[in-house]
Amino acid sequence: QVQLVESGGGSVQPGGSLRLSCKASGIIFMRHAMGWYRQGPGKQRELVATISTGGVTKYADFVQGRFTISRDDIWKAVHLQMNSLRPEDTAVYYCNADLEGYSGYDYWGQGTQVTVSS
Repeated sequence: QVQLVESGGGSVQPGGSLRLSCKASGIIFMRHAMGWYRQGPGKQRELVATISTGGVTKYADFVQGRFTISRDDIWKAVHLQMNSLRPEDTAVYYCNADLEGYSGYDYWGQGTQVTVSS
C-alpha cells in the first residue's frame, strides 16, 4: 500500500519560513520523481516544485528563488524549504510521487495546510 505522509504545515507570518516534509512508503522511492503541488482557496491545484530521481529540480515561476526542494533516498523523504512566505502562498500543499518513465503511476498525499497571515 502506497502512502505519502506530509508534515510541517502550519501558520506563519509574511516573511516567515516553513519546511514541509513527505515520507513515502510502499514504493521504490529512488525510481520516483517527487513533487510538491498546492491548491489555494478557490483555485486549481498547481505545481510548486519537482525533483527527478537524478536530483534535477524544477520550480514554478512564482517560487522566485524562495523555495528549495530536496530528496533523501535513504529515508524515502522529500522536503520543501519555504522562505520569504507571502499571503498568496496560503494553500494546501500536496506531495506527489511519479514513477519515472511510466504514465499512470503517480500517487498523492493527503495534503498539509500552510497559512500565511499577519
